[in-house]
Amino acid sequence: MTLSSLTPGDVAPRLSLPSAVEWSVEVHREEQALVALADELRDLYDRSPAATPFQTYEWLKAWWGWYGTSGRLRLFLVRCRGRLVAAAPLTAGVRHGFPVLLPLAGEQSDFTDFLLDPVYADGAVRHLTRALLDEHGWCALDLREVRPGSAAHLVAAEWPRRAWRMPSSVCLELPAAGIDDVLGRLPRRTAGKMRAKLRKIDVRGITVEPVPPERASDAVHALLDLHVRQWRGRPINPEHTRQRFRRHLAEAASGMVRDGRAAVLQYRWDDRLVASDLVLIGHRYVGAYLYGAIPDLRGCVDVSLMLLREDLAIARDRNRQGVSLLRGDEPYKLKWRPTPVQNQRVILGRTVSAAAFAGMARTRAHLSDRRHRRRGGHG
Repeated sequence: MTLSSLTPGDVAPRLSLPSAVEWSVEVHREEQALVALADELRDLYDRSPAATPFQTYEWLKAWWGWYGTSGRLRLFLVRCRGRLVAAAPLTAGVRHGFPVLLPLAGEQSDFTDFLLDPVYADGAVRHLTRALLDEHGWCALDLREVRPGSAAHLVAAEWPRRAWRMPSSVCLELPAAGIDDVLGRLPRRTAGKMRAKLRKIDVRGITVEPVPPERASDAVHALLDLHVRQWRGRPINPEHTRQRFRRHLAEAASGMVRDGRAAVLQYRWDDRLVASDLVLIGHRYVGAYLYGAIPDLRGCVDVSLMLLREDLAIARDRNRQGVSLLRGDEPYKLKWRPTPVQNQRVILGRTVSAAAFAGMARTRAHLSDRRHRRRGGHG
């Protein structure tokens, strides 16, 4: 989800540059640090315009609680005059037999990045780079989904050793506009059919409402029940059926809805829950992370059109720039003629074995792309 990016205007000059003694670095390896630093990490997120909801404290803490392995946390922090100005929430792991550092919640996140206050960008990036290199026991830092404008690109530019970049997922974006404006991007005949489908939704009396924070957890469980039902008989992401994913998502959504970082929308028809949508709300964009609908709803209405209209309304109401349709170029997304945005996989090497790891990563990515193309271009 392209939910934010650093622009030149975000990197503001300091009136007085901090001296070397005013910088400090910390590396935390225990879960208690995540709890103790909650308020500071929330505050840093608010000051990090490139960060996406996948870098919020609530998302990371919930993920660590259900997926993390004790002793593998690597939380790198940079302070200036005592204030937290950069953070790299990572975990130590093994990938393809190589010891690596990985972003927290990377497998469940559409974007991976660091937290960075752009007012302190130059010094913070320099000190974060040094802290990462000084940490022993890993050969490469593997960031799989780095969007354009991310803070991670600033670290990669500063990296004194070998670094590799390769294409990753494509994300699709629409500007924050009314649904009529989006339909105006389509051929006239197609737009006319879509407007007829919208009238059909309204005539059937399907209503939508966001759930309050105290109901967010239960609403996510209901959403996942619908999600599993709609995929019955078809290949589904197996992680979406597991209890750890369900518990992570419910816990994260509760805090994110409370803080205005997410919304869970429920659609009802004759008081029956027929669809639900989890929308993550970033600094500049919103993104539809996951939805579920009863299987027979598709025979009655255009579900993706129904959801998109509400997601666009959230983006406008929250003064965001647009809606991200997240990773993937499935036909139901492409029909809106969105703008494609290419993520990158960024690998930062620390030891000589990083080259072998990067080579294996590139080969595997190439083979995966070939399989993807043989299936017709869509997963």
